[in-house]
Amino acid sequence: MRQLDDLSLVAQVVAFHSAKAFEQLVRKYQSPVRHLFLHLTCGDSELSDDLAQDTFIKAYTGIASFKNLSDFSTWLYRIAYNVFYDYLRTRKETDDLDTRQVDAQCQTQQQDVGRQMDIYRALSTLKEAERTCITLFYMEDLSIEKIAGITGYPAGTVKSHLSRGKEKLATYLKQNGYGGN
Repeated sequence: MRQLDDLSLVAQVVAFHSAKAFEQLVRKYQSPVRHLFLHLTCGDSELSDDLAQDTFIKAYTGIASFKNLSDFSTWLYRIAYNVFYDYLRTRKETDDLDTRQVDAQCQTQQQDVGRQMDIYRALSTLKEAERTCITLFYMEDLSIEKIAGITGYPAGTVKSHLSRGKEKLATYLKQNGYGGN
């Protein structure tokens, strides 16, 4: 039923250029997309909002290319994924740093700002692909197949990123006083 509602709204946007129909899609998905970016940017809410806005602009301008080969949400997350990695590429070009600015911001946060920031710090130690897979699987509750569709990685690669990422997170958190005694 959910997919039918999405398809109906997409059809209205494509056929009638309905801003109201697209607004309903934005209302439905803006919180999950912002939530995804919040995790990928290690808690940078302003950057997350900017990236979410870019995602919805790209979705609106490219909605006619949605061919219903996957759920609308998968298509939208794929756009979000591309927006995030486009952002990373432009940051690398303009920052001229060996590490991403997002990682540096996460690591320079105050040491004791609570469990949430500890999780963001732990996420910042992961490779980008591992963090993306961990975020989509554990925080967005998406299946391995959906993550494969979003990232373009084969399912086996998604599983490998999840396994390595989970192991790195566990090690980091144990080294920083969580569990393991």
